[in-house]
Amino acid sequence: MIDLNTIWFLLVGVLIIGYAILDGFDLGVGVLHLFTKDETEKRININAIGPVWDGNEVWLLTGGGALFAAFPIVYATVFSGFYLALMLLLTALILRAVSFEFRGKVLDDKYKLIWDWSFGLGSFLIALLLSVAFGNILRGIPIDANGMFTGSFFGLLNPYAIIIGLLGVVLFTMHGAIYMTMKTSGVQLERMITWASRSWIAFVLLYFLATLATFFFAPHLFDGIMKKPLFWILFLLLLGSIFYIPIGLKSGKYFRTFLASSTLIATIIGLSAVSLFPRLVPSSTNLEYSLTAYNASSSQYTLTTMLIIALIGMPLVIGYTIFIYRVFKGKVVISKDSY
Repeated sequence: MIDLNTIWFLLVGVLIIGYAILDGFDLGVGVLHLFTKDETEKRININAIGPVWDGNEVWLLTGGGALFAAFPIVYATVFSGFYLALMLLLTALILRAVSFEFRGKVLDDKYKLIWDWSFGLGSFLIALLLSVAFGNILRGIPIDANGMFTGSFFGLLNPYAIIIGLLGVVLFTMHGAIYMTMKTSGVQLERMITWASRSWIAFVLLYFLATLATFFFAPHLFDGIMKKPLFWILFLLLLGSIFYIPIGLKSGKYFRTFLASSTLIATIIGLSAVSLFPRLVPSSTNLEYSLTAYNASSSQYTLTTMLIIALIGMPLVIGYTIFIYRVFKGKVVISKDSY
């Protein structure tokens, strides 16, 4: 029987998946923006995500709030341990946010270039920092018997976390390029197909390297994994998504390719969750010190109350997201009111 702790473990996972899929392509478009030179193409990049990026980030805020409410000890330990990284993340988020508005209100090319770099570098840093943090969670962070973080900022920059960080950047870049195939046409469309195809190759190579590295740096993730049916379901979906992406790009079925890319992101996070459960944050000091869905959760009353709120709020967020994407679907058309 599934208990409240398991339900909240799943809900936090769903919120993380929602953010990774939705804001993931925003970040990817930002990375691609660094390599875009044509002014019209730059405006298309920004206007492709302009109407939706702030709604996408709601999933990040909701995920952080859910983590705080359901697993406050995890929230406290992770956010204190990743404090400097979090400050860098917030700086990047602010730079990316203001770049949308400021770029559209300046006429001087020099200042436009500043905001272009703010948008691009901000997106790159967000993708990198979040992926590095994810890599550290998978590997485990130094936590003592009292649940206190005992490491340092530079200790988080370990080889395994960096590999996962690069993998995340490449994955989001591919995801963003695939999203842009649905929003562009002509020369820019061909360029996005090329970016998506090359990013796919880089992703496959890095994913193989990351899987191999996991055997050495995070062997606990493989404990009993083969006996879980959900693992095999997610694994087959992951393989199907990987193989379909180049097929979909070649056949011009861009929306289906985007769904495959979204499924790929969801299954990667899903497989990680299956491997971690019931741990939320493994301890690299001693696995027995790990923070789990049971020893780091709020009271059952709090979990029940928050679940009621979530069951009311999440449909509203999902409905709003679907509505916005239906309103702004199709190719980007630049007008005088565009960014």
